[in-house]
Amino acid sequence: MKHLISILSVLAIFTSCAKDTYTPDPIGSYAYGADCSWLTEEERDEVQFYNDDMQPVECMQLMRDHGCNSVRFRVWVNHPVGLDTPEGMRPWSGKEDVVIKAKRAADLGLRVMIDFHYSDDFADPGKQITPAAWADYDLEQMKSAVHDHTVEVLQALKDAGVTPEWVQVGNETRPGMLWPLAQLRDDNPDGHGGWYNYAALTAVGYDACKEVFPNTTVIVHIDNAWQDNRWFFRNMQQYGGKWDMIGLSHYPMMSEWAGGRTWQELNTLAAQNIKDLYDEFQCDIMVAEIGIVAAQEDEAILVINDMRSRIDTLPYMKGIFYWEPQIYNDWAPKEFRDKGWGAYNMGAFNNQGQPNKALRALWRR
Repeated sequence: MKHLISILSVLAIFTSCAKDTYTPDPIGSYAYGADCSWLTEEERDEVQFYNDDMQPVECMQLMRDHGCNSVRFRVWVNHPVGLDTPEGMRPWSGKEDVVIKAKRAADLGLRVMIDFHYSDDFADPGKQITPAAWADYDLEQMKSAVHDHTVEVLQALKDAGVTPEWVQVGNETRPGMLWPLAQLRDDNPDGHGGWYNYAALTAVGYDACKEVFPNTTVIVHIDNAWQDNRWFFRNMQQYGGKWDMIGLSHYPMMSEWAGGRTWQELNTLAAQNIKDLYDEFQCDIMVAEIGIVAAQEDEAILVINDMRSRIDTLPYMKGIFYWEPQIYNDWAPKEFRDKGWGAYNMGAFNNQGQPNKALRALWRR
């Protein structure tokens, strides 16, 4: 119960300071964003955030005051219980937790992106694990599950007065999602079946979003902005996939993921691939995730400034979101600590709980 009280106390503080003269940026303007899905877990652990005068400030308001105008929240289906979630709430990044964060963000005038992972835990290029409750579903059953889950979460947001500007149908789905039913891989003997199933499930998610929020922009999100991924969206078109916007992940300082290339090379490749994607598919594009190694702040500023100089003026580029920037002082989610995985090393707050210089460069108008 004390954890629930702690979160409610943050809400009370937030409510008292939310009524100010901030004017939200209009829908469709450039998004200077952050995925801060871990925020309620940090609040459970009494992590504090501070302004430049070292006064405690609610995190999303602090980010907004430094130029952030948009936030992104992931959604899991049935994240494992027993991870110290507050009494009365489903586990972290479940429907109730997402509604709490999204309502706070909307009340602050921040624009909201919802990121459906269609998994019980992180979905990414290395794992797209089907939720346990859906494990034995055939394609028709899976389509119903994707539809119903998507509508349930979005309707809860609508009932809370939150209208997401963007919704991701899947997270980093270059290898497909909901494995093995909709897995995409070169050695898959049922490659056509994988593409058929993946495109069909993505289309179902797209239609479910439009059912609740007809004007919301639906994003298909893949990793490795530096790679030429036009083949992916060609296949999406061939098999009937649907999207309004392309979302990309870009981690330019993780050279070991990119054959040892430098961040300069990765930024150059990413900018070229963004232009190539637009030239072929004529749709808006967004960097839905970027992350920089926190311990290399001076170099991170160079990385951010260089990337922004390449993409900010492109009329079809619609924004850039830092992934979990509010992490500092080696904080890690309880399940990370329990497994001995350590902390996320690409947060962008300094050890005084303030946005660092690289993050301020990302959100600089």
